[in-house]
Amino acid sequence: MRRLLAALALLIAVPAWAEGERAGDFDYYVLALSWTPSWCALEGDARGSAQCDAGQGYGFTLHGLWPQYESGWPSYCPTSIRPATRGQTGAMVDIMGSGGLAWHQWKKHGTCTGLDAAQYFDLSRLAYGRIARPDVIRQLDRDVMLPAQVIEDAFLEANPALDPDGVTVTCQAGRVQEVRICLTRDLEPRDCGADVRRDCQLDDALLSPMR
Repeated sequence: MRRLLAALALLIAVPAWAEGERAGDFDYYVLALSWTPSWCALEGDARGSAQCDAGQGYGFTLHGLWPQYESGWPSYCPTSIRPATRGQTGAMVDIMGSGGLAWHQWKKHGTCTGLDAAQYFDLSRLAYGRIARPDVIRQLDRDVMLPAQVIEDAFLEANPALDPDGVTVTCQAGRVQEVRICLTRDLEPRDCGADVRRDCQLDDALLSPMR
């Protein structure tokens, strides 16, 4: 009985997600912005990604616009809508870094919005454009170690409409990884659900400059 109760407690504590849920059935969006230098150091360089080439100038790129439940999230929703075309995914390179990422985001998350690919990418671009990426971070010229909270504070200062409970910073392998911002279905700022609102607690997170 103790083992059963422990297993149930673990299941309750883990955020729920689903695959194959009904398209258009969700509560809000998470706009995920990835700090390219961190992604390149952790994954992109090993892949030989052109996004990581010197002089590309990618900073906070759009990782994705993710439909979210109040707890958990849908993914890979079945849809009769025509898949995204190569032209549509290629047109997102300027803010996403690669057409491959755009295709993956459409397949995993876009299909759950109830929108077609063109509408999903247009909405993603609109959401990305509404969030100011702090210039002070883009102007960084060397590696620095800092509290991850500093990144959140910079976004809050650059975007007065945002609230601390609507912004979270994630870390991976000791690096600042992403800034995630919660938005209503109309792209207005809102508080994140508890499963999203999990800030990186590092006081010495590594932040590398743009290339």
